[in-house]
Amino acid sequence: MNIEKTLEKEGIEIVNSLTPLEINKIANTISNKLCGAFPEHNLNPDKLCKAISHLNMYIAKFPTNDSVAKYFYKNNSIYFSDKIDLTDINTLALHECIHFIQEIKNPSNKLIRLGLYKISNSNKGMAINEAAVQYMASIATKCENESVKYYGMDFNTVSTDYYPIQTALISQIAYFTGTYPLFHSTVFSDDIFENTVIAQSNKTFYNTVCKNMDLLVHLEEQLARKAYELFTLGEKASDSKVNKIHEKQERIKKLILDTTISTQNLILINFANSELDKVETIDNAKEFRKKLYDFKDYIINCPDYNFYNEFYVEMINKVTQRRELIENGEFVSNKELALIDTSKDPLYLIRTLFSKLRLLIEDTFREKEF
Repeated sequence: MNIEKTLEKEGIEIVNSLTPLEINKIANTISNKLCGAFPEHNLNPDKLCKAISHLNMYIAKFPTNDSVAKYFYKNNSIYFSDKIDLTDINTLALHECIHFIQEIKNPSNKLIRLGLYKISNSNKGMAINEAAVQYMASIATKCENESVKYYGMDFNTVSTDYYPIQTALISQIAYFTGTYPLFHSTVFSDDIFENTVIAQSNKTFYNTVCKNMDLLVHLEEQLARKAYELFTLGEKASDSKVNKIHEKQERIKKLILDTTISTQNLILINFANSELDKVETIDNAKEFRKKLYDFKDYIINCPDYNFYNEFYVEMINKVTQRRELIENGEFVSNKELALIDTSKDPLYLIRTLFSKLRLLIEDTFREKEF
């Protein structure tokens, strides 16, 4: 499909081309915003500005007011809505420019990767990449963290209108991994973020989060189609037809809520247990308590949601038990255990094994519960 047919299919109608002067101003604005917001990644503002200025840029009419920009890699072009002010680049316009920066093509000019999105690998990571890009774009445009309500859930996000649930979930992960690996992999299209997550949990966890994020996007698209279907029916639609669509919408909303909450719980369980494994000193125990407590600010809440509170109490009990072992000199880290010369102190080894066995039994009960 050529680019003209693609534009026509998406309902994008070109109004006019931007002048070289206008393109340079936009390129300069975007490079300054990104370099200023993420200095730790050593982005070169001159090189970035030069690269963006080589894009073809157009003013276009979009089919809905929700779309304000679109990047097409096949012709290195970005299309801006005629409804936006180009002197004040907003989040979505910056979002599309980040897509340009993160693209990797093969020698045949075929797109093979966008940040966290591995196109050549069963399309893994499309939604998580969109979430990461929108998260970065929101930070670069200095969006405030705001409280929102979607599908019966209350939470905070820096992106209230675009991928709000996904950005809330990606911020939960970044809370434990730090933002550096996330933003680095988003811009430079490498595996640092994925490897960091896997190192703190496992590969199955990362794949499940990617899969769930993709599912959320799919469900939201289904919901939008149902809303459009309801709109096109008009006033002449029968009550039974309208009720059927409403019922379908409610089922989709319930699936969105369930998928979001289960993903959140999975994030909490995996990373909290990983953090607990790092507790080897009294200071570590204090840090663990604070980190788990502060996670409350990232929680996505819904009616009758008690998992975080219950999980918090249980993990605090675990870290308290570990602290007691540390204070009594009974706790030995895995690293220390590997260095013990058992032939010299067999009684010490026995005490250590009993301590380890005690923790193992507690962990076994924990696994059965969750």
